[in-house]
This record gives sequence, C-alpha cells and structure tokens, in this order.
Amino acid sequence: MLLVFDLGGSAVKFGLWDGEKLSQQSEFKTPTTYDGLKKEMLKVKEQFKDYGLQGISLAAPGVVDVEKQMIRGISAIPYIHFFNIFEDLTQTFGLPVKIENDANCAGLAEVYQGVAKGKKDVLFVVVGTGVGGAVFNQGQLLKGAHLYGGEFGLMILDQGFTFSELGTAVRMGWRYCDAKNVSHDRFTGKQVFDLAEAGDKLAQVEVEKFYNYLAQGLFSLQFTLDPEVLVLGGGISAKPGLIAELNKRVKALCIEKELTDITPEIVACQYRNDANLIGAAMNFSIANNFEWEMPHE
Repeated sequence: MLLVFDLGGSAVKFGLWDGEKLSQQSEFKTPTTYDGLKKEMLKVKEQFKDYGLQGISLAAPGVVDVEKQMIRGISAIPYIHFFNIFEDLTQTFGLPVKIENDANCAGLAEVYQGVAKGKKDVLFVVVGTGVGGAVFNQGQLLKGAHLYGGEFGLMILDQGFTFSELGTAVRMGWRYCDAKNVSHDRFTGKQVFDLAEAGDKLAQVEVEKFYNYLAQGLFSLQFTLDPEVLVLGGGISAKPGLIAELNKRVKALCIEKELTDITPEIVACQYRNDANLIGAAMNFSIANNFEWEMPHE
C-alpha cells in the first residue's frame, strides 16, 4: 500500500493506492511552513499505520530534480524548494519517498492507466490558470536537459504573448473584464462562455479568441513533437463540446497548411482531480519496479 500526496497551493490532497485504485481520500489546508507541512503529513501517516505502508509518493509543484534530490524553480509553496527534500522526508517518515512534478504525475496517470494507455508518444497538456504538461517519448517521461520539458505555457504564441497568457479560459475571462473595465474577479471564464451562448457579442469575440489560441497552441505542439495523441487536462477539459471544437479547428489548420496526411487526435483526460495522486503512485512504482506497475498494452 502506498500513501500518496498532492501538494497544492491551497490544499494538500492525499489517499491510499493499492495498485489498482485510490481509497481513503481527503485533504488538509496547505500549511504556511515546512515544519507545519511535515506535521500534518505525519498525522496522515499515523492515521494509516495499520495499512502496511510500503512507501510515500508526492506530486509537487516546481521543477523536481531527482538527481539532486531537490525541487528547483518557484511555486505557490516556496518552502519546499532548494534543499534535499527527498532525504529529509525519507528520514521524517521512515519510508521510501518519491517526488515528481504534479503535471508530470497527471501525465503518468493518463499514460499508464488512463485515456492514453497503450500509446508511446503522448503529450499531456493541462490548461488551468496557465498551460503546462508532460511529454512522453517511446513510453518514457521526457523531462529535458534542464527539466523544463512540458512547460508548454512558455511558448510564444502571438505578438510576444505566451500560450499561458492567451490560451486559457482564465485569461479569456480577464480579457473580457478588461474590455468591460472591471476587476479580473468580476467575470470567470465559465461566465464568459455562458454570456456568449446567451448572445453577448463581446463574450462571443473572446470565446472565439480562446478557441483559436488554444487550437493554435495544440497545432504547434503536434508538429513539434508529433505525438500519437494530445491529452487535454485541467478543469476546462470537462466542458461539453470543447474537444470536438478543438479537433475541428486543429484539422482546419492542417488543411490550411496542406498537411493532409495527418489528423491530430485530441482527447480529454480520464482522471481529472485524481490524476496527480494516481500519477504519484505510478511514479513510485516506476522508480521501484513494483509489481503493480502498469505496462503498456
């Protein structure tokens, strides 16, 4: 049995993984200090002391450097960065500890057990406040020379603006608010979608921009890394009709560029809110060659 954690800026989710499914899921508010985080995690471990825990695995924000045993970069949890967190948590828990970037974990969940199971070349693209993701080449997570593989949101998309700045529903909402000269919390992306469907002309313009920017970004990724499938994650992936619309627009871009011998495939993720926890379990099993590792079909 594995104890898995998903470290988020506002909450830490956790659960037990038995090799097939999650159970005992819950969460606690993210503490303001590292000592506070360890204290809360130890409480959770104590709660499951009779479950025969074999290890602990974390999905974490930031650039996870497994070789140097630290989390580099920046995140909403600043106290987890730039020290040997692997060793410290191993000593704290008295169990093997593995850590991987949260977007990479979500990608692992989809490739090893989810919608992309059986595929070897996959891009997992998570769209939230920004755009991130994970790259899989020949079934292996490709992190890159500087561990920035999958940071798709940094891609310059239009006139100096990045994919993260243009291709998300959150930014669509912000643009609508700017046009209305109101604060960014006045209208959400969902509200802009609803307004567009109700006939609001400005909202329709912004929704059209959103679809175009997201389709352009996915098109560029398809012809950069040529995956078998593009898996879309994040809350927006559950929007009815979104995947069909994106597939239509990306196909139209292919026709426009006379790329008629390929039809990119975009699919919605399977695990949604559970993806990071399941992926953390996958990462642990891959690193330790546990018997429950899920091989490609």
